[in-house]
Amino acid sequence: MKLSDKTKSILKNFSQINNSIYFRGGSTIATISVTKNIFAKATVSEEFPMPFAIYDLAQFLNGISLFEDPEIEFDNSSYLYIKSGRSKVKYFFADPDVIVSPPEKEIDIPKYEFEFDLSSEVLDSLIRSASVYGLPDLCLESGGGEVYLVTKDKDNETSNTVSYSVGQSEISFSFNFKVENIKIIPGNYKVEVTKKAAHFVCGDLEYYIALEPDSTYGVG
Repeated sequence: MKLSDKTKSILKNFSQINNSIYFRGGSTIATISVTKNIFAKATVSEEFPMPFAIYDLAQFLNGISLFEDPEIEFDNSSYLYIKSGRSKVKYFFADPDVIVSPPEKEIDIPKYEFEFDLSSEVLDSLIRSASVYGLPDLCLESGGGEVYLVTKDKDNETSNTVSYSVGQSEISFSFNFKVENIKIIPGNYKVEVTKKAAHFVCGDLEYYIALEPDSTYGVG
């Protein structure tokens, strides 16, 4: 098996959510943060032939990058081989019991309260602006009318803000996230926001990111 560049990019992103991962086998890979407030899932072109766990995913990917065109061989329940030419690495699996992994069953998605399209350009602009101005919060806000996606510091009334209009709503709400939790691969997403979490979907890639506890709906 060879890992495509797209799959390696997804796994690198997943390692930022949780640096340990349990592969259940098949073409679906998923991860969840240790605090269980970020969940990600993707369908990839590869078919993993068996379940296995990797304790240090970043290290595993860096090991693959040592070779120009590596093959991964699965022929043992305890380890795999990374091979290229006459070189090979014997890489041992982790104990699945020490990995924080998502549940096998599908997530039951409650009815969303608001949905919008989020382009890669807008997402990148908001994240970069948050970094430039030192803004820790990303908020989806409506006072009953225009809905804005805003980067700001909720705890500072004189905070700089950067906002982008994403639609209209008759209901007032403030759905709040920490910018540090928006660990998603750049892309064009359909976003559905419930009272508990946001569901980001881009083709075969999806994320669930929990709202902050101070989020409100129908207030104000």
